[in-house]
Amino acid sequence: MSIASLLKFAVPSAEGVSQGMLMPKLGYRFRVEFIGFGVDNGDSLELTKQVVSFARPTVTFGDIDIHVYNSIVKLAGKPTWGDISVVLRDDAVGNVSRLVGQQIQKQFDFMEQSSASSGLDYKFTTRCDMLDGANGTEIRPLETWELYGCYIQVANYNEVKYDANDPVTISLTLKFDNAIQLSSVAPGVGQYIGIRQEGVIATG
Repeated sequence: MSIASLLKFAVPSAEGVSQGMLMPKLGYRFRVEFIGFGVDNGDSLELTKQVVSFARPTVTFGDIDIHVYNSIVKLAGKPTWGDISVVLRDDAVGNVSRLVGQQIQKQFDFMEQSSASSGLDYKFTTRCDMLDGANGTEIRPLETWELYGCYIQVANYNEVKYDANDPVTISLTLKFDNAIQLSSVAPGVGQYIGIRQEGVIATG
């Protein structure tokens, strides 16, 4: 088959021109880092090595209804970031359990029944890199999501059972305050595009 025929695999434009397909990001090429998680002395790399799955961010805009004469005008309200789900393998050495336990203790001391004074005392940053498949020093992230003001809302140590044939996992649900999408090629969420205008602004 001629290589030129591969250009016909994509959907043609309205002018009948096919541009060929672009390489997609692959769902298994990723890396997750936790910065300031637990008693962070460099051990958080142990979490990175044991990540099974990670849910990329979801943002939802609230509704604002402007009631006018015979109709309703819809406007976007405040954005809300959805919760993030992370699944970790629980290693036999106990590194993952220890780090998760440290982070939970930072949020609330279960022995002393004492809570943290402020969010600054326990919040951490989560970074998810979509990778290009290289290894070693040649790794080049295609995209990076940075989640700020993270904390653990739910820590589920999951069940164990005699008929299982899988590694034991710990599932975390993370809440966070804000997220920025970074890319050297095409920055997305968080990129300044100058949308604000001065003077009278119409609703639609």
